[in-house]
Amino acid sequence: MNDSKHDLPINDDSIIIQQRKGSSGIKGIIENPYVFAVALFASLGGVLFGYDQGVISGVQEMKTFVDQFPMNSTENGFVVAILELGAWAGAWIVGYFADKISRKYSIVLFSIIFLLGSAIQGGAQNIGYLFGGRFVTGISVGGLSMLVPLYQSEIAPPEIRGSLVSLQQQAVTFGILISFWIDYGTQFIPNEAQWRIPLCLQIIIGIILGVGILFFPFSPRWLASVGRDEESLRVLAKLRRLSVDDPLVVAEWREIKSTVEFDRRVQAEMYPDLVQQGTRTAAIKINLLGYAELFRKGMRLRLFIACAIMFFQQFVGVNALIYYAPKIFESVGLQGDSVSLLATGVVGIINFLMTVPTVLFLDKFGRKPMLLTASAAMTICMLVIAVVVGMFSDDWPNHTKEGWVAVVFVYLFIANFAYSWGPIGWVYGSEIFPLRTRAKAMSISTSANWMCNFIIGLITPPMLSSIGYGTYVFFGCFCFISFFFVLFIVPETKSRSLEDMDAIFGGASASHDAELMAQVQREVAAEPVPGVSKV
Repeated sequence: MNDSKHDLPINDDSIIIQQRKGSSGIKGIIENPYVFAVALFASLGGVLFGYDQGVISGVQEMKTFVDQFPMNSTENGFVVAILELGAWAGAWIVGYFADKISRKYSIVLFSIIFLLGSAIQGGAQNIGYLFGGRFVTGISVGGLSMLVPLYQSEIAPPEIRGSLVSLQQQAVTFGILISFWIDYGTQFIPNEAQWRIPLCLQIIIGIILGVGILFFPFSPRWLASVGRDEESLRVLAKLRRLSVDDPLVVAEWREIKSTVEFDRRVQAEMYPDLVQQGTRTAAIKINLLGYAELFRKGMRLRLFIACAIMFFQQFVGVNALIYYAPKIFESVGLQGDSVSLLATGVVGIINFLMTVPTVLFLDKFGRKPMLLTASAAMTICMLVIAVVVGMFSDDWPNHTKEGWVAVVFVYLFIANFAYSWGPIGWVYGSEIFPLRTRAKAMSISTSANWMCNFIIGLITPPMLSSIGYGTYVFFGCFCFISFFFVLFIVPETKSRSLEDMDAIFGGASASHDAELMAQVQREVAAEPVPGVSKV
């Protein structure tokens, strides 16, 4: 007979979770110091992401780099964009590893790939090695950009999930920030160390991430998905800083277990012949068919929204400003390498500081209000920049005040992006998919981000040189469209558990799935809790 303390009916489990629901925002982070520390360390992957994005903008302007790698505007665009092309490929392949070897070991694997790519580009002697190194580094950056939010979302309690996943974007902005200022500092070195040092310094961060993550826990949801139930319960208890027999831990673990078992039964119903075969080939086929499942009813809308948010995250133009910040500031009238690099460094500071409110308050204010406010503000900023550049770009020396007006609106644009589309793009896609498809869905949405990133990196230099102020009009139009996209299509997900998303998007709300889920929940509630219940 099972210990009655741990054989709560599923409704009682839900009541316990609601009654003991923690705080959001700063208070919620203080109440969960261990899970915050785990998520913060994992976000070093975001630092690598941001650093490698930001460092190239200053490096491309350095005299010794230009002497070593003389390039036209198209090649300059490609040396930036090839990182995104590699990241696109990395985002596609990472889903398999995340499910197969765990989120944790996948972070180790892609950290090793990062070290290889960074060493190649930092030691490059010709343009082929430079392109090759940035492509390999991109594979790692793309993989880590999916793995880190996935890992963070799966260890976090729902009331601070948005804040913890936002750490990814906070880390990205920190990486961009330090890369800008390292570029500014090394520009005064008179030899090739001027650009090799910035490209090689990131190796240190890669080593710390790859080695350090080994000392942190697996995702409890991944452990449950591979049948390591008792370990899953222990990890969950450690993350929540409660004992394994605490009713809240047991209730949350049962919720996870129910979702895992539900996913298995749905898979058995969808692919009965393959499941019965139990062979390696059958498992590969099921894995591939898992991508097709994302286009079924109940999943299509989620996938569309996740990819569309990533599309707008890039096409509002923020990375055009970050990748080519020195060129952008020259285009609005700032002259001299030191001046433009200094102005670029201020972009990094604003980007970093304005991401902090999202980490602290996203789960208090919600996703939609922050996106809508930012889209409106960014539209105004881009249009003001376009007007100023269009009117005065032919004679900046006599219109320095107007040039600084454009610079101020660049800063305002960055500030509004930093608390909204930057972090929320990663939060939203990490929280709306069921466990069985989460890694695959995030690999697709992340790859969409990187393909858009690749396009922006490639087209921005020719656009700046050929259509000038039209570049800002182009991005302003997408800022305008993004407002209505969020207003009419994007549902609010604040404070909802990962297992609760079907109520928002449909899927398990279908009568058959609802009945199956209820059955699974009853069975899980009746089963012994591993390492806790007594027979």
